[in-house]
Formats: sequence, C-alpha cells, structure tokens
Amino acid sequence: MYCITKILNNNALLATEQGKKDERILLGKGIGFGKKTGDLVESKNGVQVYTPAGTEKRSSAMQVVNNIDPVYIEAAGRIIQEAEKVFDSVRRDILLPLADHIAFAARRQQNDAFFANPLIQDIKILFGKEYAVALESRKMVEDLTGYRISDDEAGFIALHIHSGLSGEQVSETLRMTQIIDESIQIIEECAGYKLQENSHSYIRLMSHLYYMVIRSKTGEAVNVELNDFMKQKYPKATQIAQIVCEKMESRLHKSLASDETGFLAVHIQRIIAL
Repeated sequence: MYCITKILNNNALLATEQGKKDERILLGKGIGFGKKTGDLVESKNGVQVYTPAGTEKRSSAMQVVNNIDPVYIEAAGRIIQEAEKVFDSVRRDILLPLADHIAFAARRQQNDAFFANPLIQDIKILFGKEYAVALESRKMVEDLTGYRISDDEAGFIALHIHSGLSGEQVSETLRMTQIIDESIQIIEECAGYKLQENSHSYIRLMSHLYYMVIRSKTGEAVNVELNDFMKQKYPKATQIAQIVCEKMESRLHKSLASDETGFLAVHIQRIIAL
C-alpha cells in the first residue's frame, strides 16, 4: 500500500510506501481520480511505480516533478513501458530526465524552434532498437500531449532509453556518439570520399568504434595482434587507424591498447576497399 503525498493528475501521483520515507511516482489510468493527499492506494496490475531519480538528491528530484507538467511524466512512462516490451530490463529512474526532455522538446515545437540532431544517423546505427522504440511511441505521446516526436527528437529519446539500459548518463552516451562520429569523419577525410552509410562494412565499423570506446572504459583487452600484418599489407588503412586512435585517446583522456590500431585497420580496410 502507498500513502498519497501529492496528486499530479488523474493518472499520476506521488506516494510513499507504508513504513518507508522515499517517495515514488505511481502512474496508472485513473489512479488519482477522486483521491486526495493522505489516501491509501494499492499498486495493482497496470500501475507503474517509478523511483523519481536514483542519482539525485530527493529535494532536487521533487523540484523536477513540480516543474514538469504531469502529462509529460505520463508520456515518459509510456515510452519506458514500450521499451520494457523490447528489452529485458530498463532502469526506471530515467523517468524524470526523459519527461523533462519531452517537455522541453514540446516547448521548442510550440515556438517553431526546430533543433536538428547532427548525430541522428550514428544513433540509428548504434542504438537502432532504442530508436525504434522511440518511433513506436510517437502516436501515444502525441495522443497524450499533442506533441509529435520528430525523427531527430526520436534520436535524443533513444539516448535516454539507452541510458536506462546501460546505466550511463545521457551526456556520456552523447559524448561517446560524438567521438565515434568524429572518428568516421577522420576516416572519410583520409579516404577522400564519404562512406556508404547503408553498407554492412559501415555498420560493422560503427559497431567496432563503439566497442573500442567501451573497452577504453572497462580496460578489456583485444587479444588480437594484427599491427605488424596490417602495417605491411595495408599501410594506408593502418595509418588512418593510427590517426583515429590518437584522436580518440585525446578525446577520452585515456590510452587505448596498442592492439586496437591493427584491429581497427581491418575494419577500415574493408570499407575503403569497397
């Protein structure tokens, strides 16, 4: 049982579980209808329970709740539910950051302040399933809020969903995506032409760059020594890989394993040989 501390609207409220102090957000059709502060409610089937923010102080989390129209909190909850149909587990503490983002995006749309997502193509490839969930959620979000999620905004929402899967902050995922995008730009500049984004080699290259960044954080070894072979057989691809690795190290403020160069060169050779 939960004790209501604040009614947000007919479908959303704040409450504390009996015997505990931490507040939760409860979302469910009609859960707040006819209720008042102090009433008890049950967490029945169809009621979604969310921790306001696992990494923020309680006061700041409640301040966020008070500054967001509850309809956007509902919309964020619907997106998370859609994500939970696709993925095994989604961290529910992304609810408020996601709701805040949707509210901000809706205000931009109302003011005709379109914001292009320069990383949309990278996001589609790196976080394709998350992006698909964002697109699938468009109709229900529009029905609730009157706001239509654009393709570009769907990319940003995909980053929030990925945050709920990986535990990374959205800002960190965005920075990682930017680093990968910069790496692709370096390869294109060195190759002298734009790469074919729809090719399997391009997708494999993007995936490889993504896991290079992940390995730089975890310290996982590559265990594939290809440097000497690639340098002798494919010097151009190796030279490009060296430039990319140096730039990546600069952006990550971390050293990459020496074997990363030869391994990356394999993927670069595949795509520049097309």
